[in-house]
Amino acid sequence: MIEKKKIAITLGDPAGIGAEVVLKSLLSEEVCGICKPVLVGDTALLNTAAKLLSVSLDKFPIEIVETGAINSEIFLKNKPSAEGGKAAVSYIKKAVELALSNKADAIVTAPITKESLKMAGYSWPGHTEMLAELTNTKDYAMMLCGGPLNVVLVTIHTAIKNVPLLITKDSVLKTIMLAQKACGMMGIKEPKIAVAGLNPHAGESGMFGDEEQNAIIPAVEEAQKQGVPVSGPYPPDTLFHKAYKKEFDIVVCMYHDQGLIPLKMIAFDRGVNVTVGLPFVRTSPDHGTAYDIAWKGIASPSSMIEAIKKAAGFQPAAFVKAKI
Repeated sequence: MIEKKKIAITLGDPAGIGAEVVLKSLLSEEVCGICKPVLVGDTALLNTAAKLLSVSLDKFPIEIVETGAINSEIFLKNKPSAEGGKAAVSYIKKAVELALSNKADAIVTAPITKESLKMAGYSWPGHTEMLAELTNTKDYAMMLCGGPLNVVLVTIHTAIKNVPLLITKDSVLKTIMLAQKACGMMGIKEPKIAVAGLNPHAGESGMFGDEEQNAIIPAVEEAQKQGVPVSGPYPPDTLFHKAYKKEFDIVVCMYHDQGLIPLKMIAFDRGVNVTVGLPFVRTSPDHGTAYDIAWKGIASPSSMIEAIKKAAGFQPAAFVKAKI
């Protein structure tokens, strides 16, 4: 009998929907029995969420790792705050500590916001960059999974005007290698990796831009020399249809919205964010804190359910020393 994985699940920004969707997920038949959940946060926060859902926290087969960030059931809701940012970071740091000390097999993170982080004095734009720094991870990428699509991003949180400057042979090659690693995490033994162009028609031989000729094609050719099953660059306007039809297992995208628009079109409520390159499996629902609907009992747990399922099913990575 295969032992269930211990999954550390952080509660995210206390003001948002994190605690609610975590508990709703653990009540779901899709999640029940597939893992050993370790909730990283505060009992006061969980008790408040349980009362909202009219359930008893004692009914959940969970382990709670207390951080002491929220020690009262009265806390700021529905808006960013320094208190929320500090609490969210404390949950994440504790979860990383558990994973790196082999006390958790994977991490699932509930949503946080840059606003709360900034108010608390942190400069990270999100989970991805924070987790990379906490684990001393140099090469990492954001992957999004939804339905038949898996996309991995060369650039993440940056203005569109900055993207062409960040598309280099090295950055594209690194992401192709991480895409291959992601396929291994997903158990795909003979992956088919596609690379999207940056410009319309993948540059049309330089007519609409030279990023393909100067950076993307050289990266693809270098990866092929190293035995990576990758092809491209393909025109973005046709590539995602091919991936949707499963002609490719994963698409290397040049920027955030290039990959997320088609993915959210087909899997808006069930998308999962995965950080590739970390020394452990980390997934997250592909949505935000949803302050506007938080603490009303109406948030959908669909994406969190998928995130927990992915974390339970992905292959583990090697552990390294953390920067906590």
